[in-house]
Amino acid sequence: MDEIRSNKIKESEEIRKSGINPYPYFFDVKEKISQVRTNFDHLKNGEKDENVSFSIAGRIMAVRYQGKSIFFVIQDSTDQIQGYLNVSVGQDKFDFFKDHVKVGDFMGIKGFPFRSHTGELTVFAADYQLLSKAIRTLPEKWHGLTDKEKIYRQRYVDMIMNRESFGRFKARYEIIRMIRDFMNSEEFIEVETPVLQFVTGGAAARPFITHVNALDIDMYLKIAHELYLKRYIVGGFDAVYEIGKCFRNEGIDYKHNPEFTMIECYKAYVDYNYMMDLTERLVSHVIEKINGTTKIEYQGKTVDFSRPWKRVKMRDYIKAHLDVDILEDSDDKMIKVLKAHDTLPEIMERGHYIEKLWDLVEDTVVNPTFLLEHPVEISPLAKKHREDPRVTERFEVIVLGNELANAFSELNDPIDQRERFEAQSALRNSGDKEAQMMDFDFLRAIEYGMPPTGGLGIGIDRLVMFATNAATIKDVIAFPLVRPENFDESGMEIGEE
Repeated sequence: MDEIRSNKIKESEEIRKSGINPYPYFFDVKEKISQVRTNFDHLKNGEKDENVSFSIAGRIMAVRYQGKSIFFVIQDSTDQIQGYLNVSVGQDKFDFFKDHVKVGDFMGIKGFPFRSHTGELTVFAADYQLLSKAIRTLPEKWHGLTDKEKIYRQRYVDMIMNRESFGRFKARYEIIRMIRDFMNSEEFIEVETPVLQFVTGGAAARPFITHVNALDIDMYLKIAHELYLKRYIVGGFDAVYEIGKCFRNEGIDYKHNPEFTMIECYKAYVDYNYMMDLTERLVSHVIEKINGTTKIEYQGKTVDFSRPWKRVKMRDYIKAHLDVDILEDSDDKMIKVLKAHDTLPEIMERGHYIEKLWDLVEDTVVNPTFLLEHPVEISPLAKKHREDPRVTERFEVIVLGNELANAFSELNDPIDQRERFEAQSALRNSGDKEAQMMDFDFLRAIEYGMPPTGGLGIGIDRLVMFATNAATIKDVIAFPLVRPENFDESGMEIGEE
């Protein structure tokens, strides 16, 4: 590989010496390949249309030489198409292509369409221009890679070689656009919150710590958008949302990445019942738009996102599956059940027992289900239920054992919120690094008064996983976190053959 790369660097220099810039500044692209395919799909075998002229550009994916003719495949962001070049372009240009244009290079083409006698829609290259000379060779067997980390590290190669992967990322950003359009249509205002925070909160998670040299203090990367979005509500905004990155210094697996994308939204004068309706409408809309139906196949299982979704209480669901009552039974009984399943938590405390009990049964949920009324111990930012103060007005959306969304009737009582924070701080001081921090500024904010508010958070990455049938979160995050590679001084991977 190092030798091939060195030869290609020399070739680039030779091209420059011949008076041609292998990296020109622009090319006047007028059509996408998908447009060419659509506009000239009517051509019959052997038929051509020299009355039209178009210019396309893309990466050369294959080249085949046939006497005084060259056939090649060119690919842009929309599709691939066959190209054809012969000596009519001029002997010098024909020879240049044959000698210097290789798979992986970018090229611009001006020409007209025809359909070959074998039925292949083709671009006749009346003229062309080399736009970028690749000095690394594309792999021949990328699809068969067993080293998934290589795919994740070199996502740019994955996108080139695997059109399914490329399409999945196009779908990801289409989904984000759809969500944004949906929220705007519901009269939410898109806002921003700081990534660097003095105190971080809004979720049970371990934060990343960084240092700000200008202030000579440690700060945290945000784990959720929540507490600053609520400050907008205090400040007078009626409905806000943010789509952005959050960071949690936790494990990496098929459904967790330390850097991930969430949408959170908050609306004044509504409760979690409103947020249930909003969640159903938003998620069902996205799934149907991407797949053409709300009933999809995900990793061999049929999942139905059509409305209405099932609603179950956490207490009832755990009791039905494990015969333990998370509101009435003692800690000792919970511990006994957890020991029987060999899954005691690191922090021996009632809230952690409840979360571990739920972990034991969540995989039994297939279709999207609203899990309701989480106990107060595990919901420090949610209002107590108006009919049962032992639980909160909270729901999670569970799909195939995965949490997709989390929402509350937001706690706006500053006295109750202070008590919840104090309980969380006690847990944190006892060693629970995921417990919420005491946020005095947030308490001060809601002491100025926050109206009744409903809040919702949806994991964008997990939603994209379901919408695109991706087996792991790393398949829907363009550049997921993996171990770094080592390079030598020339820029080659150490150990690469």
